[in-house]
Amino acid sequence: MDESLTVSEAAAAAGVSTHTLRYYERAGLLDHIERGSSGRRRYSQQNLGAIEFILRLRSTGMSIGEIKKYTDLVRAGAGNERARLGLLEDHRDKIVASLAEQRAHLAAIEKKIMIYADLLGVQPARRDLPSSPSSTTPPAASANLRSPR
Repeated sequence: MDESLTVSEAAAAAGVSTHTLRYYERAGLLDHIERGSSGRRRYSQQNLGAIEFILRLRSTGMSIGEIKKYTDLVRAGAGNERARLGLLEDHRDKIVASLAEQRAHLAAIEKKIMIYADLLGVQPARRDLPSSPSSTTPPAASANLRSPR
């Protein structure tokens, strides 16, 4: 049974456009995209896993250039794990700094909400955020992408 997907099916599963997938391929972020007997792209579960990780990196602000550096290191194989680790740690540090900034913004907004709620004598609506990620799939793709495991 052929479990590969067409570009349209893969795009729908990932929650992106076919243009985005083709762009990622041209940019050198995706490789080993098989072609069917008709010459059309066929995306494997492994390709979908790579797309999922690229989407995570993009949605957390990593540039296409940095993702390309990472994918080039992965393609090069064993021996450069320290460079991969460094790249991902640097990105993680940027995300942590961004989260701290967002928390400060949220605290200021919460303070202003309390001022208005007190002024109006009402209880403010509470919108608690999860303290840690509850999903392993990026928000854009969570409803569609089947994580390859």
